Amino acid sequence: MDSKQFREAAHAAIDEICNYYDTIEERRVLSNVEPGYLRKLLPEGAPQQGEKWEDIQKDIEAKIMPGLTHWQSPNFMAFFPGSSTYPSILGELYSAAFTAPAFNWICSPAITELETVVLDWLAQMMNLPACYLSTNEGGGVIQGSASEAIASSMVAARDRYLRESNAHLHGEEREKAVAEMRSRLVALGSDMSHSSTQKAALIAGTKYRSVPTKAEDEFSMRGPVFRETLEQCRRDGLEPFYVTATLGTTATCAIDDFEGIAEVLKDYPLIWTHVDAAYAGAALICEEYQYLTKHFESFDSFDINMHKWLLTNFDASCMYVKRRKNLIEALSITPSYLRNEYSDSGLVTDYRDWGIPLGRRFRAIKIWFVLRTYGVDGLKAHIRNHIKLGDMFQSLIASRPDLFKILTKPAFALTVLTVVPRPHPPPTSTALAGSPPSNGALEAYSNDFTSDARSHAIMDANTLTKEVYETINSRGEIFLTSSVIGGAYAIRVVSANPKADAKHLRKAFEILVETTEETLAKAGKSETAPLTNGINGVNGVKVTNGVNGVNGMTTMNGH
Repeated sequence: MDSKQFREAAHAAIDEICNYYDTIEERRVLSNVEPGYLRKLLPEGAPQQGEKWEDIQKDIEAKIMPGLTHWQSPNFMAFFPGSSTYPSILGELYSAAFTAPAFNWICSPAITELETVVLDWLAQMMNLPACYLSTNEGGGVIQGSASEAIASSMVAARDRYLRESNAHLHGEEREKAVAEMRSRLVALGSDMSHSSTQKAALIAGTKYRSVPTKAEDEFSMRGPVFRETLEQCRRDGLEPFYVTATLGTTATCAIDDFEGIAEVLKDYPLIWTHVDAAYAGAALICEEYQYLTKHFESFDSFDINMHKWLLTNFDASCMYVKRRKNLIEALSITPSYLRNEYSDSGLVTDYRDWGIPLGRRFRAIKIWFVLRTYGVDGLKAHIRNHIKLGDMFQSLIASRPDLFKILTKPAFALTVLTVVPRPHPPPTSTALAGSPPSNGALEAYSNDFTSDARSHAIMDANTLTKEVYETINSRGEIFLTSSVIGGAYAIRVVSANPKADAKHLRKAFEILVETTEETLAKAGKSETAPLTNGINGVNGVKVTNGVNGVNGMTTMNGH
């Protein structure tokens, strides 16, 4: 393909992309192909002779589109959003044109220096403490995902802890002490933390323990409970060296107790604290949320995914460290073929020393395009609009207490809900008249044969909520995700898709109402049928740590 052919093909591709975005709402949001569908449509091997672009492009609609779940559809309300905008797409185009692995400053100075500049811009927009700026001892780096940021932080935390804990030793004695201590290292995160913290512990070769959270604390990790967990680890002979604190957990968008955690850290100064703000951190650009950064100076690193809520295409995970020296010392290896006078001078940044990969794409250019196109005010308006939509949706759900219960306080455009089961009469009496719908079910169970009424009520709600969730997704009008929170099966609805507006949230509410009423009616018809295999659960399934044995580990959305 020469430049003339490329220009023609590019025009055709841009036209198709624009048409895709203009009509995306008309497509079924969730792909319903069967596993292995694509292999059946493609040849067994690559073509021996090159094909025309026109023939290749036809296969996008015919073969690729059926297998896509349309994350940019306004009917996509699952996981957290995966933003995509035209300025960011243009940035990807230029990045591909200028393609360079960019492991050293000298590979392409503009690639390194633009990354430093735009990440300082973003840090200032979010009101991060000055210690996270490149002009001080810290700085930012673009990682592929929040999981990558957590893994990189944990490796740096491990090395810092081992180094400083054994700084008084030397030679072979130090090596033995480090090896022995390393076997006792333990990383921590709350039981609502993203699973990437536990995965990072596997990568770093350390143990992992979770800090319990409570419903009455809105599933936030609290300082006193964090301290209790640390003390228990010490009693068990373990060495806590790292903790993930979360701003916006995946399940409920809970915010951990930053003030309480910072207070505890005064007694544990070597523990590295990483703030995972992958999704909700975007709200920090709005002044009304910037109070949340007050205690960040007590922590060691921070990460936000611009590709979730800040209109930048995947991947653009922006990680900040308070002291870049810790990251570089843990991850820097300089073989002779990477040495050059600029790196040796110490006057330039080599981002290969700030993460796991050696080669790195030119991702800063799309961030630059987005920040310049929308401006700070435009991005603030974007965030505030979605929070307003989330509040509207929450009010709709709250208007039907006979059908839904809001499980946790709505936050950052996320609403988490469960279905309220209708009270059913016990075998010899009728349900109590006049009881509120949300409590009537429990009262009915209390008068029933069930010994554990509350557990039975939760299992009934879980069964109904799961059926409503699966029915909605099977029909493909909207796409939602679920979670298990404190033993309750819940439906998550996120209103932060760039194309979503009030009408789409109202449509989602109507679908939830219709499907729930349909499911409850069906359950009511079968209620009088003989109960078989119903011991210890529904249809004989024992419920352990969630619904049908599913635990609450959070793994959503490309962390």
